[in-house]
Amino acid sequence: MPWESVIGLEVHAQLKTKTKIFCGCPTDFGMEPNEQICPVCIGMPGVLPVLNREAVELAIRTGLALNCEIAADCRFDRKNYFYADLPKGYQISQFELPICKEGHLDITGKTVRIQRAHLEEDAGKLVHAGADGLHGSEYSLADYNRSSMPLLEIVSQPDIETPEQAREYLTNLRNILRYVETCDGNLEEGSFRCDANVSIRPKGETKLGTRTEIKNMNSFKAVQRAIQSEIERQIALVESGGTVVQETRLWDDNTGKTFTMRSKEDAHDYRYFPEPDLMPLQIDREWVERVRQTLPELPNARRERYMSQFGLTAESATILSETREMAEFFEATLKAGAESAVAEAAKYLVGPITAYLNDKKLDPSQIALTPDHFAKLIVAEKSGTIGSTTSKQLLPELLEKGGDPAVIIKERNLAQISDPAVIKGWIQDVFARSESQLQDYKNGKVKLRQYFVGELMKLAKGKANTQVMNQLLDEMLPTPQ
Repeated sequence: MPWESVIGLEVHAQLKTKTKIFCGCPTDFGMEPNEQICPVCIGMPGVLPVLNREAVELAIRTGLALNCEIAADCRFDRKNYFYADLPKGYQISQFELPICKEGHLDITGKTVRIQRAHLEEDAGKLVHAGADGLHGSEYSLADYNRSSMPLLEIVSQPDIETPEQAREYLTNLRNILRYVETCDGNLEEGSFRCDANVSIRPKGETKLGTRTEIKNMNSFKAVQRAIQSEIERQIALVESGGTVVQETRLWDDNTGKTFTMRSKEDAHDYRYFPEPDLMPLQIDREWVERVRQTLPELPNARRERYMSQFGLTAESATILSETREMAEFFEATLKAGAESAVAEAAKYLVGPITAYLNDKKLDPSQIALTPDHFAKLIVAEKSGTIGSTTSKQLLPELLEKGGDPAVIIKERNLAQISDPAVIKGWIQDVFARSESQLQDYKNGKVKLRQYFVGELMKLAKGKANTQVMNQLLDEMLPTPQ
């Protein structure tokens, strides 16, 4: 029987505020355990939360970027449960009245609906130690630094059909959050976390199957692998006569399999009720519009513009628009004088510069090469001042150390020679000392043309304008017989 998978994703994005959502503790990453906590974020008796206005504005900003409706009225609720990383026994979240709802995000050939995006505080973190950690830790230590970090939980509808689509959705979502500067999207630091809800059903069926939730995935590749593994597990289970049980499962990246964490997820009663220490939140429409006016051009719109305005390929336009830093570097380069060298700028940015950035784990704002100097480099190449070989040789140095290409070209005498009279003299010299090869060429061995090109490049020490040189060489070579 052919099967199809149904996938929904829940993303917890940590908002880029300087302080936590309900207290004044900092949100710095990498601090010593329990170094940035206070009575409020660990829920000591008698304390009162105070809502961080910046967190609300970043939630509005994100919701608008995801085509969501921003609620005029929303409220916070208490989600009650006991766990060692939640010292106060409840989490302040939003349940019935979230701040954002009914949005969507476009991926290749598909629109994924976003059910809601709501504000909440993060819980702490348990550090499992001893034995082999995840599967058999001997004890756990509690670090509450993350308690009350500001989160926006973004919940998709079960519109995703394949693990590949899930990965693309997450990639696009993180790009948007980074574009609008509401979340740094760092999976390694836990500021962008994803849980996946996965079920299967006979192909063509409309009724949803029993779902499982997968946790503990710390990369987009892991999400794709985990979903694929879980789909295969469910299909094998059902086809062998078994039944999928609703449960939460953990992903083990080493074994490539999921395993049971806890069962009967719906049996949990969180006893939601309105948070008594926070007033319902009314969001002024003028505030929403002010935030809307500050949004940048988003990745998909930028990608389409690059293709229509500059004639770039879909692949190049996608890479150039993927991050705001890359897009701004590209556009700043054009404004710095490279409007006539769009193709050259795209070629270098998509190729060697992207490879350099990936290798060094940098973004374009962190390299020594500036848009102004990059524009000078590619314009020098396009105008024939230097050849492509020289340009490629200079690029690594400019990326590492910076510098003005015009100055470097002059100081090192790198400019290529385009004077036809000079190049004709070189060709005549090569012909004079290559009489046998010239005769062979006359006799029909036309492949010897490359020999003459090589000899000319040696004589010119690589500085001849290749276009002019090739044109003159074709004019001066005898017609083969």
